[in-house]
Amino acid sequence: MRSYGDYSTAMNIPFIKQFTPSLLFESLMRNPWTYALGWRRSAFSSRWWWCSSSNAVNLTDGLDGLAIGPEMVIAAGRAHGADVRRRTRALAEYLQLARNPHTSELTVFCGSMTGASVGFLWYNAHPADIFMGDVGALGLGAPWRLVAVLIKQEVLLVFIGGVYVVEALSVILQVGSFKLRGKRIFKMAPLHHHFEALGWAESKIIARFWIAGLVMALFALSTLKLR
Repeated sequence: MRSYGDYSTAMNIPFIKQFTPSLLFESLMRNPWTYALGWRRSAFSSRWWWCSSSNAVNLTDGLDGLAIGPEMVIAAGRAHGADVRRRTRALAEYLQLARNPHTSELTVFCGSMTGASVGFLWYNAHPADIFMGDVGALGLGAPWRLVAVLIKQEVLLVFIGGVYVVEALSVILQVGSFKLRGKRIFKMAPLHHHFEALGWAESKIIARFWIAGLVMALFALSTLKLR
């Protein structure tokens, strides 16, 4: 397993034990003249994930409380993931994770985000008194990519943030289908507007999306052992 000090570059892949790829070009990093090129793939991946996670949260922010509900779940799940990595080496080896004692700061950060999300939801619940807006949505999406990179659970972000992923995919599929075939897959996109067009009440959509987010987050946490 490749590491630089306490930081391991090997990613954890859900359900697979032996496959722990690194986004670094190790051969290029051995030469001081090509060292910067060795980070090229990792830098591109980080930029792509940052943009995608930020925009996914922004697309989900279409109903009162819809985006902040899964945000609380993700924050709590990330706090758990960071806390596990800072604990004893025996626990890290049991879960097949690279131990990093410095992730205790990430645990505090994720815990504070959980509390802040709860406080915001108090005023953002339907009918909302305060709205998140683009600044809030984009700002909430970016940190989870950073935390995922630091604790090496980039792929797990797809599962723990499943609601955001589905919402973003619905927009991609809708736009792609309309441009290529001239037909829409959903009545409206993002997906929550599709259910609104079907006649679902706003409160029902929000509650069911929260439930889906909680289930996917629990599933993501279960992958720590299901490998």
